[in-house]
Amino acid sequence: MNALRHTVSDERLLAYAAGGLSPPEAVVVAAHLSFRSETAAFARRLQAVGGRFLDDMEPEPMSGSALAAVLARTEVDAGAALAPPPLNDMPQLPEPLRRLPLGPCRWMGPGVRVRDVHGPRAGNCRVILLEIQPGRATPKHTHGGVELTCVLAGAYATETERFDVGDLEEADSQTVHQPRVVSNEPCLCVAALDGQILLDGWLGKLLQPFVRL
Repeated sequence: MNALRHTVSDERLLAYAAGGLSPPEAVVVAAHLSFRSETAAFARRLQAVGGRFLDDMEPEPMSGSALAAVLARTEVDAGAALAPPPLNDMPQLPEPLRRLPLGPCRWMGPGVRVRDVHGPRAGNCRVILLEIQPGRATPKHTHGGVELTCVLAGAYATETERFDVGDLEEADSQTVHQPRVVSNEPCLCVAALDGQILLDGWLGKLLQPFVRL
């Protein structure tokens, strides 16, 4: 991985192309690919190859209830299409995020605000927007599961790396970091979180009940 252009790992890109990522992870990877035209084109080629494999497979018989299930799903989708479009007051977001409604801003610490992205969930995994003011940092933390973060504006640095617009950070329960904004403008990120962040150190343990994402 190029240290100056953090991009999605091959394993996660293949899972994205195959439809194997959780919906929240897929949203963040799609946002990342909107900044990486070459990687997005490669993902489309992977999807095309997968489609050819499906075309060459022997057809499988469908269950007797398959048609009824599809028709029921169609009725639900038709009702959703008639509903008013969701509210999203951030037209500057990349296209994969503009169609998703956003929750209100919530305080997470000095200079740190978070908004829920009301859209796809998978168990405890969900999507959030995180805005951090220049010079500010999140609490030092690790994660209960996977955390995918794509930078939409500004830049932040961890103890070892810097992430600029379009960069993707892939973290998990083995990662302990404290992202700090190093740009002159606020840093806006979209993240897929599986479980809660886990604050590090004795002070973090005291603050943990008050920091919920």
